[in-house]
Amino acid sequence: MQLAVVGTGYVGLVTGSCFADSGSDVWCVDIDEAKIESLRRGEVPIYEPGLTEMVSRNLAAGRLHFTTDLAEAAQQAEIIFLAVGTPSADDGSVDLSALDQVVDEIAPHLSAKTIVITKSTVPVGTAARICDRLRELTGRDPHVVSNPEFLKEGAAIEDFMKPDRVVVGARDEEVFETLRTLYAPFLRTEHPFLTMSPESAEMTKYVANSMLATKISFINEVANLCERMDADINDVRRGIGHDSRIGFAFMFPGVGYGGSCFPKDIRAMAAMARQHGVESRLIEAVHEVNERQKPIMVGKIEQHFAGDLQDRTIALWGLSFKPRTDDIREAPALVLIDRLLERGAKLQVHDPEAMDNVRAIYGDRLTYMRQPLEALTAAEALVIMTEWAEFRHPNFEAMRRLMNDPVIFDGRNLYEPAQMQQAGFTYHSIGRAPVSAAPVPLSR
Repeated sequence: MQLAVVGTGYVGLVTGSCFADSGSDVWCVDIDEAKIESLRRGEVPIYEPGLTEMVSRNLAAGRLHFTTDLAEAAQQAEIIFLAVGTPSADDGSVDLSALDQVVDEIAPHLSAKTIVITKSTVPVGTAARICDRLRELTGRDPHVVSNPEFLKEGAAIEDFMKPDRVVVGARDEEVFETLRTLYAPFLRTEHPFLTMSPESAEMTKYVANSMLATKISFINEVANLCERMDADINDVRRGIGHDSRIGFAFMFPGVGYGGSCFPKDIRAMAAMARQHGVESRLIEAVHEVNERQKPIMVGKIEQHFAGDLQDRTIALWGLSFKPRTDDIREAPALVLIDRLLERGAKLQVHDPEAMDNVRAIYGDRLTYMRQPLEALTAAEALVIMTEWAEFRHPNFEAMRRLMNDPVIFDGRNLYEPAQMQQAGFTYHSIGRAPVSAAPVPLSR
């Protein structure tokens, strides 16, 4: 099929590349000329495992194209995916100005059969709104579809190529059949192709993210209670997770969620409720709990040092909002950095992928280390904010040698308290009682 994908951000680039990999001819469009030139050279501006290789492969095969010419791409496309940014406005609602502009620009170039699909996360009613606008501009009844994405950063290629479901909201059976054919290569394992109205599809995306965010905020609030009542959140998590009605997914305590989806979508869900006169106490609480959770490690650090952080050297492992991505949007680590800098601490930071993005914000206010152990040199404490795999089994003896004080604040519960005490560390985590360092001689 001939496809156009408008927007080469995270969603657009993954979508276009995966469709090209399945044999479609795909034109990816963006207004950023420098970005398009880089993509034409196979240079991918985001870190996503497998994406650079997929882009290069399909560029070489001639199935994937990058352009700034929206008119040309729209004219030849059977299907146009809209994957432009939909950021939050000040009141939490969604800013659709970029989407509206694209709709106006593609209108003169659509044929009667062109299918226009919103891939960006948009408020309920957006497909109908686009349909009305295109009808006004073209004088025809357009085919406008909602096809939300459910991609996890760090596993987006796998999620797209092997989806647990594909959700399509439309009003025309012929459109459903066209998209069923498009997605057929990805649904060979009998996972469902779910058809519904555009409004239901748009709501499905928000409800899915709201439910997952709710689970995170719930387990974090319970973890904080466990600390006050001498319970261990890991034991509690195991105790509830084996209940098939609850499960373990998204039930790991930590320092809160970040990224481009959950925070924005929770705010948008609450804004939609307000606009329709519905009280959304639970959704509002999910957001409030998460915002309170992000700086929780700062309180633990201040308590440990009796409030005196001036000129203390603190190591930080993990800057991205989750592992396997360089995305730092609304990352809890940024909240920690801001608070510690305000209190006069000196930060030595490491992340496998996100340091350039952090450097663009903080410049020389931080010291950037290429290796995790380098960040520990003369540190009085280590804070872990992202659960990268390489942080899970470090050389604890080498860590103790490098640090001035063997103190760890683990915001992702990577280690067991008894193990850390035995290794000679004072250890603070989430939802578990802190332990003091046992005297352990360093080997020579």
